[in-house]
Amino acid sequence: MKIMPIPVIDLFAGSGGLGEGFASLKMKDRRRQAFFKIVLSIEKDPVAHRTLTLRSVFRRLLGTKSVKHYYRYIQGKIDETTFRSIPAVAKAFELAATEAQCLELGKSTETEVDDKIRTVLKGQATWVLIGGPPCQAYSLAGRSRRAKDKTFNEDERHMLYTEYLRIIRAHKPAIFVMENVKGLLSSKHSGSSMFKKILDDLAMPDEGIEYDIRSFTNNGNSASLKPSDYIVHSERHGIPQSRHRMILLGVRKNLKMPQHQLLTPISSSTTVEQTIGDLPRIRSRLSRQDSLDAWRKAVQDTPSYLAGWNSEIAPGMTEQMYAALANQAENDMAGASFIPVDCIRPKKTTELQRWLHDKKMGGVCQHEARAHMPSDLARYFFSSSYAQMMGCSPCLEVFPPKLLPDHVNVQGTSDLKTIPFSDRFRVQRNNEPATTVVAHIAKDGHYYIHYDPSQCRSLTVREAARLQTFPDNYFFVGNRTEQYTQVGNAVPPLLAYKLAKIVCNLLNKVERSREKPTRTAVQEMLTQKAQCSFPEQVHVTLSDVVELHMT
Repeated sequence: MKIMPIPVIDLFAGSGGLGEGFASLKMKDRRRQAFFKIVLSIEKDPVAHRTLTLRSVFRRLLGTKSVKHYYRYIQGKIDETTFRSIPAVAKAFELAATEAQCLELGKSTETEVDDKIRTVLKGQATWVLIGGPPCQAYSLAGRSRRAKDKTFNEDERHMLYTEYLRIIRAHKPAIFVMENVKGLLSSKHSGSSMFKKILDDLAMPDEGIEYDIRSFTNNGNSASLKPSDYIVHSERHGIPQSRHRMILLGVRKNLKMPQHQLLTPISSSTTVEQTIGDLPRIRSRLSRQDSLDAWRKAVQDTPSYLAGWNSEIAPGMTEQMYAALANQAENDMAGASFIPVDCIRPKKTTELQRWLHDKKMGGVCQHEARAHMPSDLARYFFSSSYAQMMGCSPCLEVFPPKLLPDHVNVQGTSDLKTIPFSDRFRVQRNNEPATTVVAHIAKDGHYYIHYDPSQCRSLTVREAARLQTFPDNYFFVGNRTEQYTQVGNAVPPLLAYKLAKIVCNLLNKVERSREKPTRTAVQEMLTQKAQCSFPEQVHVTLSDVVELHMT
Protein backbone atom coordinates (compact mmCIF):
# COMPACT_ATOMS: atom_id res chain seq x y z
CA MET A 1 0.00 0.00 0.00
CA LYS A 2 1.53 3.26 -1.09
CA ILE A 3 0.90 6.18 1.25
CA MET A 4 1.05 9.76 0.00
CA PRO A 5 4.07 11.58 1.44
CA ILE A 6 4.00 15.09 2.90
CA PRO A 7 4.37 17.69 0.11
CA VAL A 8 7.37 20.02 0.21
CA ILE A 9 7.77 23.23 -1.78
CA ASP A 10 11.31 24.55 -2.20
CA LEU A 11 11.80 28.26 -2.98
CA PHE A 12 15.09 29.76 -4.22
CA ALA A 13 16.04 26.11 -4.62
CA GLY A 14 19.46 26.53 -6.26
CA SER A 15 20.82 23.12 -7.21
CA GLY A 16 18.59 21.44 -4.62
CA GLY A 17 20.68 20.84 -1.48
CA LEU A 18 17.89 21.59 0.99
CA GLY A 19 15.34 19.65 -1.04
CA GLU A 20 17.70 16.67 -1.35
CA GLY A 21 17.81 16.31 2.41
CA PHE A 22 14.02 16.32 2.74
CA ALA A 23 13.49 14.01 -0.23
CA SER A 24 15.96 11.47 1.19
CA LEU A 25 14.06 10.82 4.42
CA LYS A 26 12.35 7.41 4.35
CA MET A 27 9.62 5.87 6.46
CA LYS A 28 10.58 3.04 8.78
CA ASP A 29 8.44 0.51 6.96
CA ARG A 30 9.57 -2.36 4.80
CA ARG A 31 8.88 -0.42 1.62
CA ARG A 32 11.12 2.48 2.71
CA GLN A 33 8.75 5.00 1.14
CA ALA A 34 9.67 8.68 1.19
CA PHE A 35 8.17 10.63 4.08
CA PHE A 36 8.45 13.91 2.16
CA LYS A 37 8.05 14.59 -1.54
CA ILE A 38 9.34 17.64 -3.38
CA VAL A 39 6.26 18.65 -5.36
CA LEU A 40 7.59 22.02 -6.53
CA SER A 41 11.03 23.63 -6.58
CA ILE A 42 11.47 27.15 -7.92
CA GLU A 43 14.82 28.49 -9.13
CA LYS A 44 15.57 31.39 -11.45
CA ASP A 45 19.00 30.29 -12.72
CA PRO A 46 18.50 28.14 -15.84
CA VAL A 47 21.60 26.03 -15.23
CA ALA A 48 20.75 25.25 -11.60
CA HIS A 49 17.21 24.53 -12.79
CA ARG A 50 18.58 21.90 -15.18
CA THR A 51 20.42 20.28 -12.27
CA LEU A 52 17.19 20.29 -10.22
CA THR A 53 15.37 18.66 -13.12
CA LEU A 54 18.01 15.96 -13.56
CA ARG A 55 17.94 15.17 -9.84
CA SER A 56 14.16 14.87 -9.98
CA VAL A 57 14.58 12.43 -12.86
CA PHE A 58 17.02 10.38 -10.79
CA ARG A 59 14.58 10.18 -7.87
CA ARG A 60 11.84 8.98 -10.21
CA LEU A 61 14.10 6.31 -11.75
CA LEU A 62 15.49 5.17 -8.40
CA GLY A 63 14.20 1.75 -7.45
CA THR A 64 13.50 0.81 -11.08
CA LYS A 65 15.61 -1.03 -13.63
CA SER A 66 15.79 2.13 -15.71
CA VAL A 67 18.01 3.89 -13.13
CA LYS A 68 20.95 2.17 -14.87
CA HIS A 69 20.54 4.65 -17.72
CA TYR A 70 21.15 7.55 -15.32
CA TYR A 71 24.44 6.01 -14.24
CA ARG A 72 25.44 5.39 -17.85
CA TYR A 73 24.72 9.04 -18.60
CA ILE A 74 26.80 10.54 -15.78
CA GLN A 75 29.57 8.03 -16.56
CA GLY A 76 29.69 9.50 -20.07
CA LYS A 77 28.71 6.23 -21.74
CA ILE A 78 25.68 7.78 -23.44
CA ASP A 79 25.01 11.38 -24.42
CA GLU A 80 22.06 13.49 -23.27
CA THR A 81 20.05 12.95 -26.46
CA THR A 82 20.31 9.17 -26.13
CA PHE A 83 19.53 9.37 -22.41
CA ARG A 84 16.39 11.44 -22.95
CA SER A 85 15.18 9.20 -25.79
CA ILE A 86 14.79 6.16 -23.50
CA PRO A 87 11.01 5.86 -22.83
CA ALA A 88 11.24 5.51 -19.04
CA VAL A 89 13.67 8.44 -18.88
CA ALA A 90 11.52 10.57 -21.18
CA LYS A 91 8.54 9.95 -18.88
CA ALA A 92 10.61 10.89 -15.84
CA PHE A 93 11.68 14.15 -17.51
CA GLU A 94 8.04 14.90 -18.33
CA LEU A 95 7.06 14.55 -14.65
CA ALA A 96 10.17 16.41 -13.46
CA ALA A 97 9.22 19.38 -15.64
CA THR A 98 6.18 19.89 -13.41
CA GLU A 99 8.23 19.70 -10.22
CA ALA A 100 11.23 21.88 -11.16
CA GLN A 101 10.19 25.33 -12.36
CA CYS A 102 12.52 27.97 -13.77
CA LEU A 103 10.88 31.11 -12.35
CA GLU A 104 12.19 34.27 -10.72
CA LEU A 105 10.26 35.12 -7.59
CA GLY A 106 9.56 38.83 -7.55
CA LYS A 107 9.58 38.95 -11.35
CA SER A 108 7.20 36.12 -12.27
CA THR A 109 3.56 37.03 -11.67
CA GLU A 110 2.02 36.11 -8.32
CA THR A 111 -0.89 34.49 -10.15
CA GLU A 112 1.42 32.15 -12.06
CA VAL A 113 3.28 31.12 -8.90
CA ASP A 114 0.10 30.70 -6.85
CA ASP A 115 -1.57 28.58 -9.54
CA LYS A 116 1.41 26.22 -9.62
CA ILE A 117 1.38 25.91 -5.82
CA ARG A 118 -2.34 25.16 -5.69
CA THR A 119 -1.98 22.61 -8.48
CA VAL A 120 0.73 20.60 -6.73
CA LEU A 121 -0.79 20.80 -3.23
CA LYS A 122 -4.19 19.52 -4.42
CA GLY A 123 -5.92 20.97 -1.37
CA GLN A 124 -3.64 19.25 1.15
CA ALA A 125 -3.35 21.38 4.31
CA THR A 126 -0.34 19.65 5.87
CA TRP A 127 2.70 20.62 3.85
CA VAL A 128 6.16 22.12 4.36
CA LEU A 129 7.79 25.19 2.80
CA ILE A 130 11.59 25.28 2.63
CA GLY A 131 14.23 27.54 1.11
CA GLY A 132 16.08 30.77 1.64
CA PRO A 133 16.26 34.06 -0.25
CA PRO A 134 19.57 34.90 -2.00
CA CYS A 135 21.98 35.86 0.74
CA GLN A 136 24.68 38.03 -0.90
CA ALA A 137 23.11 41.27 0.30
CA TYR A 138 23.20 40.03 3.91
CA SER A 139 26.60 38.34 4.00
CA LEU A 140 29.45 39.92 5.96
CA ALA A 141 31.80 39.55 2.99
CA GLY A 142 29.30 41.13 0.61
CA ARG A 143 28.70 44.08 2.92
CA SER A 144 32.45 44.54 3.36
CA ARG A 145 33.05 44.66 -0.39
CA ARG A 146 30.17 47.14 -0.87
CA ALA A 147 30.82 49.37 2.14
CA LYS A 148 31.16 52.45 -0.08
CA ASP A 149 28.46 51.46 -2.56
CA LYS A 150 25.66 54.05 -2.32
CA THR A 151 23.24 51.68 -4.09
CA PHE A 152 23.68 48.93 -1.48
CA ASN A 153 20.44 49.76 0.37
CA GLU A 154 18.59 49.60 -2.93
CA ASP A 155 19.74 46.01 -3.63
CA GLU A 156 16.53 44.09 -4.32
CA ARG A 157 17.96 41.02 -2.62
CA HIS A 158 17.40 42.74 0.75
CA MET A 159 13.68 42.31 0.29
CA LEU A 160 13.38 38.99 -1.54
CA TYR A 161 12.36 37.38 1.73
CA THR A 162 9.02 39.15 1.18
CA GLU A 163 8.35 36.69 -1.67
CA TYR A 164 8.84 33.84 0.79
CA LEU A 165 6.61 35.69 3.25
CA ARG A 166 3.90 36.26 0.62
CA ILE A 167 3.67 32.55 -0.11
CA ILE A 168 3.37 31.80 3.62
CA ARG A 169 0.60 34.38 3.84
CA ALA A 170 -1.26 33.05 0.80
CA HIS A 171 -0.85 29.29 1.30
CA LYS A 172 -0.29 28.81 5.06
CA PRO A 173 2.16 25.89 5.31
CA ALA A 174 2.01 23.84 8.49
CA ILE A 175 5.77 24.26 8.87
CA PHE A 176 8.43 26.30 7.13
CA VAL A 177 12.23 26.13 7.21
CA MET A 178 14.11 29.25 6.13
CA GLU A 179 17.91 29.36 5.75
CA ASN A 180 20.19 32.38 5.39
CA VAL A 181 23.65 33.67 6.26
CA LYS A 182 24.45 34.65 9.83
CA GLY A 183 25.29 38.14 8.57
CA LEU A 184 21.55 38.72 8.49
CA LEU A 185 21.63 39.05 12.29
CA SER A 186 23.63 42.28 12.04
CA SER A 187 22.37 43.51 8.67
CA LYS A 188 20.51 46.80 8.51
CA HIS A 189 18.33 48.24 5.79
CA SER A 190 17.62 51.98 5.90
CA GLY A 191 18.90 51.99 9.48
CA SER A 192 16.64 49.21 10.78
CA SER A 193 17.54 45.66 11.79
CA MET A 194 16.70 43.27 8.96
CA PHE A 195 16.58 40.27 11.29
CA LYS A 196 14.02 41.79 13.66
CA LYS A 197 11.85 42.85 10.74
CA ILE A 198 11.99 39.39 9.16
CA LEU A 199 11.28 37.69 12.48
CA ASP A 200 8.28 39.94 13.18
CA ASP A 201 6.92 39.49 9.67
CA LEU A 202 7.25 35.71 9.74
CA ALA A 203 5.67 35.46 13.19
CA MET A 204 2.52 37.21 11.94
CA PRO A 205 2.46 37.21 8.12
CA ASP A 206 -1.20 38.29 8.07
CA GLU A 207 -4.10 38.95 10.38
CA GLY A 208 -5.22 35.67 11.93
CA ILE A 209 -2.10 33.76 10.82
CA GLU A 210 0.60 33.30 13.47
CA TYR A 211 3.74 31.18 13.64
CA ASP A 212 6.15 30.26 16.41
CA ILE A 213 9.64 30.98 15.11
CA ARG A 214 11.86 28.33 16.68
CA SER A 215 15.49 27.27 16.61
CA PHE A 216 16.89 23.89 15.60
CA THR A 217 19.53 24.09 18.35
CA ASN A 218 17.77 25.78 21.30
CA ASN A 219 14.39 25.44 22.98
CA GLY A 220 11.98 28.36 22.94
CA ASN A 221 10.52 30.73 20.35
CA SER A 222 11.02 34.26 19.08
CA ALA A 223 9.86 35.70 22.41
CA SER A 224 12.61 33.97 24.41
CA LEU A 225 15.43 33.22 21.96
CA LYS A 226 18.39 35.47 21.23
CA PRO A 227 19.32 36.11 17.58
CA SER A 228 22.46 33.98 17.95
CA ASP A 229 20.31 31.02 19.09
CA TYR A 230 19.15 30.58 15.51
CA ILE A 231 22.66 29.93 14.19
CA VAL A 232 23.49 26.35 13.23
CA HIS A 233 27.19 25.45 13.36
CA SER A 234 27.37 22.70 10.74
CA GLU A 235 30.64 21.21 11.97
CA ARG A 236 28.96 20.37 15.30
CA HIS A 237 26.50 18.12 13.50
CA GLY A 238 28.67 15.88 11.32
CA ILE A 239 29.17 18.24 8.36
CA PRO A 240 32.85 18.47 7.31
CA GLN A 241 32.68 22.24 7.02
CA SER A 242 32.61 25.20 9.41
CA ARG A 243 29.47 26.58 7.84
CA HIS A 244 27.48 28.84 10.18
CA ARG A 245 24.01 29.69 8.96
CA MET A 246 20.81 31.12 10.38
CA ILE A 247 18.03 28.53 10.08
CA LEU A 248 14.50 29.30 11.24
CA LEU A 249 11.81 26.74 12.01
CA GLY A 250 8.31 28.19 11.68
CA VAL A 251 5.35 26.22 13.05
CA ARG A 252 1.75 27.35 12.67
CA LYS A 253 0.37 28.26 16.08
CA ASN A 254 -3.17 27.00 15.58
CA LEU A 255 -1.82 23.46 15.11
CA LYS A 256 -0.59 23.57 18.72
CA MET A 257 2.63 21.74 17.89
CA PRO A 258 4.63 20.44 20.86
CA GLN A 259 8.30 21.18 21.48
CA HIS A 260 10.43 19.64 18.75
CA GLN A 261 13.64 17.67 19.05
CA LEU A 262 16.91 19.57 18.63
CA LEU A 263 19.92 18.86 16.46
CA THR A 264 22.28 16.60 18.40
CA PRO A 265 25.92 17.74 18.50
CA ILE A 266 28.55 15.12 17.73
CA SER A 267 31.59 14.44 19.91
CA SER A 268 34.23 15.11 17.25
CA SER A 269 34.34 17.00 13.97
CA THR A 270 34.51 15.34 10.55
CA THR A 271 37.68 16.41 8.76
CA VAL A 272 38.54 17.29 5.18
CA GLU A 273 40.73 14.22 4.76
CA GLN A 274 38.02 11.92 6.09
CA THR A 275 35.71 13.38 3.46
CA ILE A 276 37.85 13.58 0.31
CA GLY A 277 40.95 11.57 1.14
CA ASP A 278 39.75 8.46 -0.70
CA LEU A 279 39.28 10.26 -4.03
CA PRO A 280 41.85 9.63 -6.79
CA ARG A 281 45.02 11.72 -6.43
CA ILE A 282 45.37 14.09 -9.37
CA ARG A 283 47.55 17.02 -10.38
CA SER A 284 46.37 20.45 -11.41
CA ARG A 285 46.66 21.74 -14.93
CA LEU A 286 48.89 24.50 -16.18
CA SER A 287 47.26 27.48 -17.87
CA ARG A 288 47.78 27.84 -21.62
CA GLN A 289 50.15 25.06 -22.64
CA ASP A 290 49.68 22.22 -20.21
CA SER A 291 51.76 19.06 -20.14
CA LEU A 292 52.98 16.84 -17.35
CA ASP A 293 56.59 17.99 -17.83
CA ALA A 294 55.66 21.68 -17.95
CA TRP A 295 53.49 21.33 -14.85
CA ARG A 296 56.22 19.54 -12.91
CA LYS A 297 58.79 22.14 -13.88
CA ALA A 298 56.51 24.98 -12.72
CA VAL A 299 56.04 23.32 -9.33
CA GLN A 300 59.68 22.31 -8.98
CA ASP A 301 60.74 25.92 -9.51
CA THR A 302 58.91 26.97 -6.33
CA PRO A 303 61.80 26.48 -3.86
CA SER A 304 63.79 29.06 -5.84
CA TYR A 305 61.17 31.68 -4.82
CA LEU A 306 62.37 31.29 -1.23
CA ALA A 307 65.71 32.91 -2.06
CA GLY A 308 66.04 36.11 -0.03
CA TRP A 309 63.23 35.10 2.33
CA ASN A 310 64.36 36.26 5.73
CA SER A 311 62.59 33.70 7.86
CA GLU A 312 63.84 31.27 10.45
CA ILE A 313 61.67 28.53 8.97
CA ALA A 314 63.11 28.92 5.45
CA PRO A 315 65.49 25.90 5.70
CA GLY A 316 62.75 23.66 7.08
CA MET A 317 60.30 24.84 4.43
CA THR A 318 62.79 24.11 1.65
CA GLU A 319 63.25 20.58 2.99
CA GLN A 320 59.47 20.14 3.30
CA MET A 321 58.93 21.20 -0.29
CA TYR A 322 61.58 18.91 -1.71
CA ALA A 323 60.03 15.99 0.17
CA ALA A 324 56.66 16.81 -1.44
CA LEU A 325 58.30 17.05 -4.86
CA ALA A 326 59.57 13.50 -4.45
CA ASN A 327 55.95 12.29 -4.23
CA GLN A 328 54.90 13.92 -7.49
CA ALA A 329 56.03 10.96 -9.56
CA GLU A 330 52.70 9.32 -8.68
CA ASN A 331 50.67 12.21 -10.10
CA ASP A 332 50.33 12.06 -13.86
CA MET A 333 46.54 12.48 -14.23
CA ALA A 334 44.66 15.78 -14.02
CA GLY A 335 41.32 14.10 -13.44
CA ALA A 336 38.33 13.71 -15.75
CA SER A 337 34.58 14.15 -15.96
CA PHE A 338 34.40 10.48 -14.90
CA ILE A 339 37.16 8.32 -13.43
CA PRO A 340 36.44 4.57 -13.15
CA VAL A 341 37.34 3.35 -9.67
CA ASP A 342 36.65 0.04 -7.97
CA CYS A 343 34.38 0.77 -5.03
CA ILE A 344 35.63 -1.06 -1.93
CA ARG A 345 33.52 0.05 1.00
CA PRO A 346 35.24 -0.36 4.40
CA LYS A 347 33.66 -2.83 6.82
CA LYS A 348 32.94 -0.07 9.30
CA THR A 349 31.53 3.03 7.65
CA THR A 350 30.76 6.46 9.04
CA GLU A 351 27.44 8.28 8.69
CA LEU A 352 29.00 10.57 6.07
CA GLN A 353 30.46 7.70 4.04
CA ARG A 354 27.08 5.95 3.93
CA TRP A 355 25.52 9.22 2.80
CA LEU A 356 28.10 10.02 0.10
CA HIS A 357 29.02 6.71 -1.46
CA ASP A 358 27.11 4.82 -4.12
CA LYS A 359 28.54 1.46 -5.20
CA LYS A 360 26.54 1.65 -8.44
CA MET A 361 28.63 4.60 -9.58
CA GLY A 362 31.64 2.49 -10.49
CA GLY A 363 33.84 5.53 -10.11
CA VAL A 364 33.92 9.26 -9.45
CA CYS A 365 32.35 11.98 -11.58
CA GLN A 366 33.32 15.65 -11.94
CA HIS A 367 36.72 15.13 -10.30
CA GLU A 368 38.78 17.23 -12.69
CA ALA A 369 41.43 19.77 -11.69
CA ARG A 370 41.36 23.24 -13.18
CA ALA A 371 44.29 25.10 -14.64
CA HIS A 372 46.42 27.65 -12.80
CA MET A 373 49.11 30.13 -13.75
CA PRO A 374 52.68 29.08 -12.88
CA SER A 375 52.87 31.85 -10.25
CA ASP A 376 49.71 30.61 -8.54
CA LEU A 377 50.98 27.03 -8.66
CA ALA A 378 54.04 28.24 -6.75
CA ARG A 379 51.82 29.98 -4.17
CA TYR A 380 49.64 26.87 -3.78
CA PHE A 381 52.69 24.65 -3.36
CA PHE A 382 54.21 27.00 -0.78
CA SER A 383 50.92 27.40 1.10
CA SER A 384 50.14 23.68 1.33
CA SER A 385 53.73 22.89 2.35
CA TYR A 386 53.58 25.64 4.99
CA ALA A 387 50.28 24.32 6.35
CA GLN A 388 51.68 20.80 6.51
CA MET A 389 54.73 22.00 8.42
CA MET A 390 53.27 24.71 10.64
CA GLY A 391 49.75 23.39 11.22
CA CYS A 392 47.99 26.47 9.87
CA SER A 393 47.38 28.19 6.54
CA PRO A 394 49.77 31.10 5.86
CA CYS A 395 48.65 34.73 5.65
CA LEU A 396 50.35 37.09 3.22
CA GLU A 397 52.63 38.60 5.89
CA VAL A 398 54.60 35.32 6.07
CA PHE A 399 54.90 34.85 2.30
CA PRO A 400 58.35 35.10 0.69
CA PRO A 401 58.51 38.48 -1.12
CA LYS A 402 58.85 36.79 -4.51
CA LEU A 403 55.57 34.92 -4.00
CA LEU A 404 53.44 37.93 -3.04
CA PRO A 405 50.68 38.56 -5.60
CA ASP A 406 51.08 41.54 -7.88
CA HIS A 407 48.04 43.40 -6.53
CA VAL A 408 47.91 47.13 -5.84
CA ASN A 409 46.76 46.67 -2.22
CA VAL A 410 49.58 44.17 -1.63
CA GLN A 411 52.49 45.85 -3.34
CA GLY A 412 51.44 49.30 -2.15
CA THR A 413 51.68 48.68 1.59
CA SER A 414 54.44 47.94 4.06
CA ASP A 415 52.10 46.33 6.60
CA LEU A 416 50.53 43.24 5.03
CA LYS A 417 48.54 42.57 8.20
CA THR A 418 46.28 45.55 7.47
CA ILE A 419 45.16 44.65 3.96
CA PRO A 420 41.75 43.03 3.47
CA PHE A 421 41.65 39.28 2.83
CA SER A 422 45.26 38.71 3.86
CA ASP A 423 44.36 35.00 4.03
CA ARG A 424 43.41 34.91 0.36
CA PHE A 425 45.52 31.77 -0.20
CA ARG A 426 43.73 29.36 2.13
CA VAL A 427 44.69 25.73 2.55
CA GLN A 428 41.91 23.36 3.56
CA ARG A 429 43.66 21.55 6.41
CA ASN A 430 43.45 17.78 6.32
CA ASN A 431 42.72 17.30 10.03
CA GLU A 432 40.02 19.95 10.40
CA PRO A 433 36.61 20.69 8.89
CA ALA A 434 36.80 22.84 5.76
CA THR A 435 36.14 26.55 5.86
CA THR A 436 32.80 27.64 4.42
CA VAL A 437 32.37 26.60 0.79
CA VAL A 438 30.78 29.55 -1.01
CA ALA A 439 30.06 30.50 -4.61
CA HIS A 440 33.33 32.45 -4.83
CA ILE A 441 35.03 29.10 -5.41
CA ALA A 442 33.84 29.47 -9.01
CA LYS A 443 36.11 32.49 -9.57
CA ASP A 444 39.42 31.01 -8.44
CA GLY A 445 40.74 28.33 -6.14
CA HIS A 446 42.77 30.57 -3.84
CA TYR A 447 40.55 29.96 -0.80
CA TYR A 448 40.29 26.24 -1.50
CA ILE A 449 43.81 24.82 -1.81
CA HIS A 450 44.16 21.05 -1.41
CA TYR A 451 46.10 20.01 1.69
CA ASP A 452 48.43 17.67 -0.25
CA PRO A 453 51.39 19.68 -1.64
CA SER A 454 52.27 16.98 -4.16
CA GLN A 455 48.91 17.53 -5.92
CA CYS A 456 49.45 21.31 -5.90
CA ARG A 457 45.95 22.42 -6.82
CA SER A 458 42.63 23.78 -5.74
CA LEU A 459 39.65 21.58 -4.96
CA THR A 460 37.69 19.89 -7.74
CA VAL A 461 33.92 20.18 -8.14
CA ARG A 462 33.49 16.70 -6.61
CA GLU A 463 35.67 17.55 -3.61
CA ALA A 464 33.74 20.76 -3.00
CA ALA A 465 30.48 18.83 -3.42
CA ARG A 466 31.60 16.24 -0.87
CA LEU A 467 32.48 18.96 1.65
CA GLN A 468 28.95 20.22 1.05
CA THR A 469 27.77 16.59 1.57
CA PHE A 470 26.24 16.11 -1.87
CA PRO A 471 26.05 12.36 -2.60
CA ASP A 472 28.54 11.11 -5.19
CA ASN A 473 25.67 10.35 -7.59
CA TYR A 474 24.56 14.00 -7.59
CA PHE A 475 25.42 15.43 -11.01
CA PHE A 476 25.77 19.16 -11.63
CA VAL A 477 25.05 20.30 -15.18
CA GLY A 478 26.72 23.22 -16.92
CA ASN A 479 30.35 24.14 -17.39
CA ARG A 480 32.81 23.82 -14.51
CA THR A 481 32.39 27.42 -13.34
CA GLU A 482 28.61 26.93 -13.22
CA GLN A 483 29.06 23.67 -11.34
CA TYR A 484 31.23 25.34 -8.68
CA THR A 485 28.65 28.13 -8.28
CA GLN A 486 25.84 25.64 -7.73
CA VAL A 487 27.84 23.75 -5.13
CA GLY A 488 28.86 26.90 -3.26
CA ASN A 489 25.32 28.33 -3.12
CA ALA A 490 23.79 25.17 -1.66
CA VAL A 491 22.65 24.03 1.77
CA PRO A 492 24.53 20.83 2.76
CA PRO A 493 22.08 18.00 1.98
CA LEU A 494 23.14 15.89 5.00
CA LEU A 495 22.37 18.82 7.30
CA ALA A 496 19.05 19.28 5.49
CA TYR A 497 18.32 15.58 6.07
CA LYS A 498 18.82 16.08 9.81
CA LEU A 499 16.50 19.09 9.74
CA ALA A 500 13.95 16.98 7.85
CA LYS A 501 14.06 14.29 10.56
CA ILE A 502 13.21 16.94 13.16
CA VAL A 503 10.29 18.21 11.07
CA CYS A 504 9.13 14.63 10.50
CA ASN A 505 9.18 13.83 14.21
CA LEU A 506 7.31 17.05 14.96
CA LEU A 507 4.56 16.15 12.48
CA ASN A 508 4.46 12.67 13.99
CA LYS A 509 3.96 14.16 17.46
CA VAL A 510 1.07 16.23 16.17
CA GLU A 511 -0.59 13.11 14.76
CA ARG A 512 -0.14 11.25 18.04
CA SER A 513 -1.76 14.09 19.98
CA ARG A 514 -4.88 14.14 17.81
CA GLU A 515 -7.89 11.88 18.13
CA LYS A 516 -7.37 9.30 15.44
CA PRO A 517 -8.68 5.87 14.48
CA THR A 518 -7.40 2.80 16.31
CA ARG A 519 -4.59 0.75 14.81
CA THR A 520 -7.11 -1.96 13.87
CA ALA A 521 -9.38 0.59 12.17
CA VAL A 522 -6.51 1.95 10.10
CA GLN A 523 -5.49 -1.56 9.05
CA GLU A 524 -9.10 -2.27 8.02
CA MET A 525 -9.12 0.91 5.88
CA LEU A 526 -5.91 -0.20 4.19
CA THR A 527 -7.36 -3.64 3.51
CA GLN A 528 -10.55 -2.08 2.12
CA LYS A 529 -8.54 0.15 -0.21
CA ALA A 530 -6.41 -2.77 -1.40
CA GLN A 531 -9.44 -4.96 -2.17
CA CYS A 532 -11.72 -2.28 -3.62
CA SER A 533 -12.38 -2.30 -7.37
CA PHE A 534 -12.01 1.47 -7.27
CA PRO A 535 -9.30 2.00 -4.60
CA GLU A 536 -9.07 5.72 -5.27
CA GLN A 537 -12.50 6.04 -3.64
CA VAL A 538 -11.10 4.92 -0.28
CA HIS A 539 -9.08 7.85 1.03
CA VAL A 540 -6.26 6.90 3.42
CA THR A 541 -3.79 9.67 4.10
CA LEU A 542 -0.30 9.61 5.53
CA SER A 543 -1.79 11.31 8.60
CA ASP A 544 -3.87 8.19 9.23
CA VAL A 545 -0.97 5.77 9.10
CA VAL A 546 2.08 7.74 10.12
CA GLU A 547 1.87 6.09 13.56
CA LEU A 548 2.01 2.66 11.97
CA HIS A 549 5.03 3.36 9.80
CA MET A 550 7.19 5.66 11.92
CA THR A 551 7.25 3.47 15.07
